[in-house]
Amino acid sequence: MTGVSLLAVGFSGAGADAEPQTPPTEQQLADYIAAGVKQAGPVANSGSACTSGSGAGSGNGSGDCYGGSGSSSGLSGGYASDTKGYGPPMTSWLAAFGYGLLNPDVAPPGANDWNCKPTADHPRPVILVHGTWMNAYNGFAYMGQPIKDAGFCTFTFNYGRSNLLQGGGLGSILPGTMGTGYIQDSAKQLATFVDRVLAATGASQVDIVAHSQGGSMSNWYTKFEGGAAKVHNLITYGATHHGTSLDGIGALGRAINNFGIDVLGLVEIFVGHSGIQQTIGSDFVNQLNANGDTVPGIDYTIVGTRYDEVTNPYGLTFLQAGPGAQVTNITLQDGCEQDLSDHLTMMYSPRALSIALRALDPVGHPNLECTFNPWLMGGGGSL
Repeated sequence: MTGVSLLAVGFSGAGADAEPQTPPTEQQLADYIAAGVKQAGPVANSGSACTSGSGAGSGNGSGDCYGGSGSSSGLSGGYASDTKGYGPPMTSWLAAFGYGLLNPDVAPPGANDWNCKPTADHPRPVILVHGTWMNAYNGFAYMGQPIKDAGFCTFTFNYGRSNLLQGGGLGSILPGTMGTGYIQDSAKQLATFVDRVLAATGASQVDIVAHSQGGSMSNWYTKFEGGAAKVHNLITYGATHHGTSLDGIGALGRAINNFGIDVLGLVEIFVGHSGIQQTIGSDFVNQLNANGDTVPGIDYTIVGTRYDEVTNPYGLTFLQAGPGAQVTNITLQDGCEQDLSDHLTMMYSPRALSIALRALDPVGHPNLECTFNPWLMGGGGSL
């Protein structure tokens, strides 16, 4: 309550006799939290700094904190795994999510044909990167096969697999819940997987299609794990490139932490390391964008939806092009108001799929589709 009161005072700043202030917009709140009202130095015993609580050396068991909140056990932040077999194609996100929970290791249709060789028309393999609390299957059960059918060698894997003791949060109890470990660890796992794909296909670069955390994690890979020269297209959907307020909850928690009360340490127990790292103003988000949004040589296609209930304000997903980079920011509903896709169902939207295909092959797939796609359920353009 103290943190909430201080936050309110920080916005209003006026005495009781002053005229009422206009309530801040969500974007103003995001900007405020992103700027960070941090005091000078760690908060004693808060567990929110690497030198306090049990957070010291908790990042991956090697002494790296990664902005840990003190709730980590000091074990590794997670591991990656290959898929085994295939799941069925799905047009509904809700159905795919359920199937993925019960069959956590299957690949989405169209992915992981290790005998596939790129062609002159499609010289780069495509790597599909799932988001937080999801897996390779339910992230791409709709998009996987059409991208393969368009002529691309398509690959995917499960990253950030961690249990409750490793800081994966309560969600990690479910067998199909991935992407819960430290994002920096996951980026290293992606680096290893990319090198495997390049070796198997003989290609010199890959294209990446990524959802949610998968986008910001892939962005980290290009900046800090040697991926800049190995990625040509980075296509992201609802990615947490600049963090998220989680409908204001994450932003408020970050603000309270900045005032010295470690509420995010408690929340991390429930949502896992990667969930906390993706809040606005986290050490991860700040470092990710400290030297600009992009790296030279990569073409970025960044897709957001107005109905995103996870990455919001949804404009935080968009990037600003730096030197040598090209950025195309797309709001899913621009030119297609009937697409009601939210954070999860956008991966089951025909329009979103057509955006990916156009970015991968603008000559072969120049047109964007526009169909109704339901919120929450997702239906591949229908109910």
